[in-house]
Amino acid sequence: MVIRAVLWDIDDTIFDYSGADRVGMRAHLEQEGLPDGYGDAEQALDAWRAITDVHWARFAAGETDFLGQRRDRVREFVSRALDDAEADDWFARHAAHYEAAWALFPDVLPVLDLLAEEFRHAVLSNSSIHNQDRKLRALGVRDRFEAVVCAVELGVSKPAAGAFHAACEALALEPEGVAYVGDEPDIDAGGAVAAGLTGIWLDRGGRGGRPELVRISGLDQLPGLLAGNTRFGAPDTFG
Repeated sequence: MVIRAVLWDIDDTIFDYSGADRVGMRAHLEQEGLPDGYGDAEQALDAWRAITDVHWARFAAGETDFLGQRRDRVREFVSRALDDAEADDWFARHAAHYEAAWALFPDVLPVLDLLAEEFRHAVLSNSSIHNQDRKLRALGVRDRFEAVVCAVELGVSKPAAGAFHAACEALALEPEGVAYVGDEPDIDAGGAVAAGLTGIWLDRGGRGGRPELVRISGLDQLPGLLAGNTRFGAPDTFG
């Protein structure tokens, strides 16, 4: 089947989440002070990212809710007991710095422009519609996407097939007619393939490997790939 639409992940795919999170947390720590147990800001920043990964995985697995994973991240990072309101206030202060650093990756707008006429576009994210719709509007690209489908409201997260199928249903397309682009090989590309979509791994960091997946290292390679040029990834899966 011909690819008719592109589904997009947001964080670390079109939006530089890791960069904004690091810049924002550095500014936050300059204001709040370094929590006990960290030798310097770099150690604290690395710990924050590792803690985020752990608790986000718990959320994706259904072990906690969206606010719960935020609160648990804060409590583990500062290594002290905080009630919900205290944890929420700490995170809100961090979020103000984080949001000030929001930016798209430089290759996003040129590729969306190139693909605008030939393909429909939507978003599937493991976050919440409140966060992601607001983020896309702040970044000036919400009107590029027909639908924004998010795990919090769905009750199912990537890589579960139900998440991908819900996004396809929002476009009224069969999975075979949809490509999914995301930065995680298993959650995004692998999950999409298992759900019957064409999964495309955006490997911005050049990790490599995973020859079974279609892989690109930048979005500038996506138009050629969708047109049938597969030298950047696995054997041709496009109909």
